[in-house]
Amino acid sequence: MTTQRDYYEILGVSRNASPDELKTAFRTLARKYHPDINKEPDAEERFKEINEAYAVLSDPTKRQAYDQYGHAGVNNTGGVPDWSNMDFADIFGEFFGFATGTSRQRQNAARRGTDLSYTVNLAFEEAIFGVDKEIEITRDEVCSTCKGKGAEPGTSVTRCATCNGRGEVRQVHQTFLGSMVQVVTCPTCSGRGEVISTPCHTCRGRGLERKTVKKTISIPGGVDNGTQMRLAGEGQPGVNNGPNGNLYIEIRVKEHKFFHRKGNDLLLDLNINVAQATLGAEINVPTIDGTAKLNIPAGTQPGKVFTLRGKGSPSVHSSTRGDQLVIINVETPTHLNADQRKLFEQLATTLGTEVRPQEKSFLDYLKEVLGG
Repeated sequence: MTTQRDYYEILGVSRNASPDELKTAFRTLARKYHPDINKEPDAEERFKEINEAYAVLSDPTKRQAYDQYGHAGVNNTGGVPDWSNMDFADIFGEFFGFATGTSRQRQNAARRGTDLSYTVNLAFEEAIFGVDKEIEITRDEVCSTCKGKGAEPGTSVTRCATCNGRGEVRQVHQTFLGSMVQVVTCPTCSGRGEVISTPCHTCRGRGLERKTVKKTISIPGGVDNGTQMRLAGEGQPGVNNGPNGNLYIEIRVKEHKFFHRKGNDLLLDLNINVAQATLGAEINVPTIDGTAKLNIPAGTQPGKVFTLRGKGSPSVHSSTRGDQLVIINVETPTHLNADQRKLFEQLATTLGTEVRPQEKSFLDYLKEVLGG
């Protein structure tokens, strides 16, 4: 007489395993040992053993009887497991792609449309101050001829004779476990439940037509390169009366000839001459708003950074603006006329010939301003 294995041992779970743990273990083993997947000689026997164990332990009444009396408590029908409470639809659906009633409902459920993306190129000033841009996107729209019905105006749709309007048909397959009912999408109406005898000449029965749509979008000031904007409901239309997808706008900003951006601050490298750096001067500095006055103190060194408050980029999320950082570079003249050379030679005799190592280079100052 063959000794029956413990059901808990077969499924590899403890005796206090929860129903979810039992189901997870069963699914894992069923996938592994299904004869159509596993070609080992004992795969079919193992698969039957796994199903028998789960048929008992997944039923609370049978599990209690098994826990109290072992196999004797559940073998009153000659040891044949009762499959009436078993739900194999999701398991076999994973193996073979069976379209069960549940998957059929999911297929016909309302689904959100696909998202679309579009790239907008902006000049540096447009990104700082904001701009209205007209864009063109190509997407599906409800057919203007049939209003989304798919049928030529004046004609009607008819109920599918193959599936009687259900959108699905049932097929019976014989397996070693008995008859298996496979529910598949109707091949005649492709799941719609209706047949269009005279498709719309515009959309060819889709109910949607491809169109190029022009839209004007307002881009706020302060956007930066890589900023993404979301326009809700401007993507592809939904399926089965689902909501439309979204349109995502990605911003690309062209580089400026002079200004560089760091967050909401604008950086400007500014060359001044030796006399301005030595004696000091009041100069006009370019800003994104125009020119601004800047006082250069006497003795200004290369790498000195001056801050012009509120002359940077506005923030997308507030009314505040960043600053403009002016990084000074002292420009050494390369071409001198005779008078200029004579003056510099006179100056050189008064300054001496002593040299001193520099603790920080101009690049070090620049790295500090740029944050490393």
